[in-house]
Amino acid sequence: MSTKSPIATPDAPAAIGPYTQAIRVGNLLYTSGQIALDPATTTMISGGIAVETTRACENLKAVLASAGSSFAQVIKTNVFLKDMADFAAMNAVYATYFAPEGAIPPARSTVQVAALPKDGLVEIECIALCD
Repeated sequence: MSTKSPIATPDAPAAIGPYTQAIRVGNLLYTSGQIALDPATTTMISGGIAVETTRACENLKAVLASAGSSFAQVIKTNVFLKDMADFAAMNAVYATYFAPEGAIPPARSTVQVAALPKDGLVEIECIALCD
């Protein structure tokens, strides 16, 4: 039976509630959603959807790396947008992380939500394989 192990790194924002940055079970990693929090200051960055998507992806990158994983090993993502009108701009940034040339992009769901923590524009979570 596999046990769950918490994953935490100072290179991504600390949890702001009763959850962990990620949980590893066997060779699977389940990340919590990441928003555009600056890990050094724990404040939201501003600048629009592209800037927020970049920060959220950089936060995920740090969590994945701390578990011995990477974007290339992500098998599923869930993207939450405050406004679906931001989809194209989010998708352009998302593609640079999750679907660079030659990579197999993960399965994905994208939904619009009424609100996100800290009034963010985007939140991204994923499931990845770990070595």
